[in-house]
Amino acid sequence: MRGPHNILRLIRTGATFERTGAMGVVLDAIEAPPRLRAAARILGWPFRWLGYKGDPNLPPVTRAITALGPAYIKFGQILSTRADVVGVELADQLRMLQDRLPPFPTDVAKDIAASELGAPVDVLFSEFSEPVAAASIAQVHRARVRDTGREVAVKIVRPGIVQAFRRDIDAFHFAARFIETLSPATRRLRPRDVVSHFESVVMSELDLRLEAASASEFAVNTKDDHGFAVPLPHWDLCSRRVLTSDWAEGLPMGDPEALIAAGHDVTRIATRVIQLFLQHALRDGFFHADMHHGNLKVAANGDVIAYDFGIMGEIDEYTRRTYAEILMGFIRRDYRRVARVHFEAGYVPRDRDEAAFARALRAVGEPIFGADASRISMANLLAYLFEVTERFGMRTQTQLILLQRTMVVVEGVARSVDPQLNIWDAAKPVVSDYIKSNLGPKALAGDMARIVQTVGRYGPLLPQIVEQALWERAHPEDVQPVAAPKSGVPMWLAVVLSLGVGTAIGLALH
Repeated sequence: MRGPHNILRLIRTGATFERTGAMGVVLDAIEAPPRLRAAARILGWPFRWLGYKGDPNLPPVTRAITALGPAYIKFGQILSTRADVVGVELADQLRMLQDRLPPFPTDVAKDIAASELGAPVDVLFSEFSEPVAAASIAQVHRARVRDTGREVAVKIVRPGIVQAFRRDIDAFHFAARFIETLSPATRRLRPRDVVSHFESVVMSELDLRLEAASASEFAVNTKDDHGFAVPLPHWDLCSRRVLTSDWAEGLPMGDPEALIAAGHDVTRIATRVIQLFLQHALRDGFFHADMHHGNLKVAANGDVIAYDFGIMGEIDEYTRRTYAEILMGFIRRDYRRVARVHFEAGYVPRDRDEAAFARALRAVGEPIFGADASRISMANLLAYLFEVTERFGMRTQTQLILLQRTMVVVEGVARSVDPQLNIWDAAKPVVSDYIKSNLGPKALAGDMARIVQTVGRYGPLLPQIVEQALWERAHPEDVQPVAAPKSGVPMWLAVVLSLGVGTAIGLALH
């Protein structure tokens, strides 16, 4: 039945996009070739009456996706991070998707919790409220643990949602294969890879144990961050479909009037949101990748509280240093250095003109710096930067795209709290501190120490590796001795490693 199911789902999707007026917008955004446009119209127009009507108050694309259901909403949200696939304009529209659905009955939620946690809800909790929030994957209840009296939030996955998502993901894979077969030109957008990425993200979100692990790791990383709080998971009350964590009360980040009325310093809060995101991305390489208004609150003492750790971003140390140098280069308006960093990182091919690239970067940065504080946008700068680097042959850096998308969202949150916030002034201390601690002599010493540790771990193998390398060089025609496994390591490298370890040990002893 998978074939008919996928075909029918594809027809209904096309019909919904046609009926809501979204079809043309999407085809233009991905620069669809004529053959794909014709196929989309064939699948959509004749069956237009089968399409969902959606909310006419929404823009066409968000109207169509919202009407098609939870999997499409989540897919749209994830596509909003892939401006390289759908274009900047459509990515901006997809960021506006609201992941809100009607709640399912509390009795059903209690049955799921009892089944997952191995005991009736009334035994585990002395209080258990009606749903306080409901999204495409799960809903949240306010409760109180009977044994400890602690107030908690209990997140429960929707019944049947795993099977529903699997059916739709199967249809997405079918559609991706269909698109690539029909129009090979679309393979540059890697539709099958995009769907596979979506599948991995959603399947992780559907296992709330992984979200609990992310929350726990994030809490450990940020425990010393002043003015920031992460609700901790209660591991004994967590399972695949249930996540129990501390209840954290606060005012919505998206209500600046309420924040001002409560006596909060909105400029400080907006600055803190920007700085926290950059600290987590640069210092830890592990950041909240879904920091919209709904996942942020302000506690009575002014602390920023983060929720919902289903989507987290991760970048390696080398990428962090590169990103920091690019930001600092723009902050200092040193466009030559920004260009050099791109070439050093291999982001831009070395056969391109570095001076011309630096001038293109200046054309990106100067208009932004010439604007007043309320119009200075790091998000816009990053968007323009990707446009320029694409013209100079930069390959897509998926980890930087997620970082950019989150920066856009975070900046939007900060601007909504304080429209006059100077983004550069907020970012500069964090970026400067990171560069001082990670690009100076102290950082070099740390890098060398890690190199020594890495080489040292192979110390016991080095004599054997050197002996084998020398044997292979002296007797290339002989059969490999049984007692000495083939190293596969060039002799010069084996000798260098040996000397490196010896030198390191000698320095350590002195």
